[in-house]
Amino acid sequence: MKRRALRTVAALALLPLFAVAVALLWFRSAIGDVRLPAAATTLVVPSGATGRDIARLLADHRIVSSAFAFDLLARLRHERSSMKAGEYRFEAHRSMAEILADLTAGGRQVAKWVTIPEGFTCAEIARTLAGASLGTRGALDAAFFHESLLLGGVRTANLEGYLFPETYLIPVRASPHDIADQMTRQFARELPADAAERARRLGLTIPQVVTVASIVEREARADDERALMAGVYYNRLRRGMPLQVDATIEYTFRHHKDVITYADLARNSPYNTYEHAGLPPTPIANPGRASLLAAFYPRASPYLYYVAMGNGHSAFSRTLAEHNANVARYLK
Repeated sequence: MKRRALRTVAALALLPLFAVAVALLWFRSAIGDVRLPAAATTLVVPSGATGRDIARLLADHRIVSSAFAFDLLARLRHERSSMKAGEYRFEAHRSMAEILADLTAGGRQVAKWVTIPEGFTCAEIARTLAGASLGTRGALDAAFFHESLLLGGVRTANLEGYLFPETYLIPVRASPHDIADQMTRQFARELPADAAERARRLGLTIPQVVTVASIVEREARADDERALMAGVYYNRLRRGMPLQVDATIEYTFRHHKDVITYADLARNSPYNTYEHAGLPPTPIANPGRASLLAAFYPRASPYLYYVAMGNGHSAFSRTLAEHNANVARYLK
């Protein structure tokens, strides 16, 4: 009896080891399995996808046989957070280790996710795209500043203002023209359906309203003030007053300036809205949807001036005396 009991205890003690051995054999078999994908397969890994999300996508698209095994492999190799979003083409019959290597290196990407922030200039967009290896700055700059659009019967000077800020999935082999086309088509989708009529009512062309939107984008900090700020610009334009916007002067500098000096205010440039009445010749940035809507649907008010209060909002005023008082109060 005692011997039989001892044998039972020994067998039970070996069960966990047997289970571990079986699990290891399964894991080794799974990561070495090259039956999948059965054919070349394209997969889009969304921006912001987690390691677990990617493992599930791979399994759902029959690129790997087990989401659990792939996720475990990525964990063991400490590469779970190193996988890159984008569009990939996986050739047939690749192991999990090879799939993981593709995702961490980004070497088999056919398209990359790139986010263009609101208010970026064409030059900043070119720098961002070049940094993502989606072209050279020179070629991108050339496309952005030499191509144009026809909007409401008016030809734009270039593409400044019309490369819509968004997160794009851009093919790695896309030409600068292709990228510009992708971004301007998105801009066209974001324009209000009645853009031409709204511009006509404002006494402007669509490109001129987009120029106002670009100024709003660079000047406004609070969304609920964008339409009010646009209204200030239209009030000044109707009265023939210079806009006197620092952001238009900043646009003339190669690099960002935190402070515009009195010497800068005398800068000889058509973008100097202290020296020249009317709008600058082109937009000064690429506005997002909120700024576009503000420019096409401004809020009526008696205001002609505003000054930043330092808390993300602006103080608006009707007269120069009120404005000077606000300047003294908030720009100490």
